[in-house]
Amino acid sequence: MLKRFARFLPLIVLALVIIGVLASGVGRFLNLSTLQDNEAALRGFVRDNLFLALAGFVAVYAAATAVSLPGALILTLAGGFLFGTWIGGAATVIGATLGAVIVFYIVRTSLGAALRARAERSGGRLKSIIDGVHKGAFGYILTLRLIPLVPFWLVNVAAALANAPARAYALATLIGIMPATFIYSGIGAGIGAILEVGGTPDLGVMLRPEVFGPLVALALLSLGTTLFQRYRAKKVAEA
Repeated sequence: MLKRFARFLPLIVLALVIIGVLASGVGRFLNLSTLQDNEAALRGFVRDNLFLALAGFVAVYAAATAVSLPGALILTLAGGFLFGTWIGGAATVIGATLGAVIVFYIVRTSLGAALRARAERSGGRLKSIIDGVHKGAFGYILTLRLIPLVPFWLVNVAAALANAPARAYALATLIGIMPATFIYSGIGAGIGAILEVGGTPDLGVMLRPEVFGPLVALALLSLGTTLFQRYRAKKVAEA
């Protein structure tokens, strides 16, 4: 009994943290107004404590990802705003990947085979994702990360339930979130100039074809590669 409780303890802790975060209403502070109001203090802290600020940002982003906190886009923009496109983007990628891996291991070790069997019986969206992960973990997860047609947290859970290889999962997540992250981080880096002149940033820029188009192209390329790999494997098996 004690051993079984110990297995579920990480999941229980994660659930309690999620409930606490949602109840605290911290999500309401994740907006551009908060960034604007605290611009001078944040920039001053980064200037005087760069490495500490970077470590803190990575930790906050990892925690926000692990508890599926709304406002990840604002955090990504903040990373670019505070550290620049490349450093901020890299810190965001590391933080998001760490958070995703934490959830992956918690779900896989706590729930495991029991929930995989339940997902198989119930069918639906989760089962479709699980089936895809089974057939080609790296390519399937990479496609979902490149263009998030499915919620980020759901991919984390489905990959864990499908018992995807940890290395393939982490690598696909790391690579897959890079394009969007660096695009948004670049937008965040340009927000400073707008704030300095008292303007209001327009996040509608993210829906422009020159921003969204490359993400779609990358996702289709990844999906095409995955389908080709499956087709080739099928032909080899039939031969």
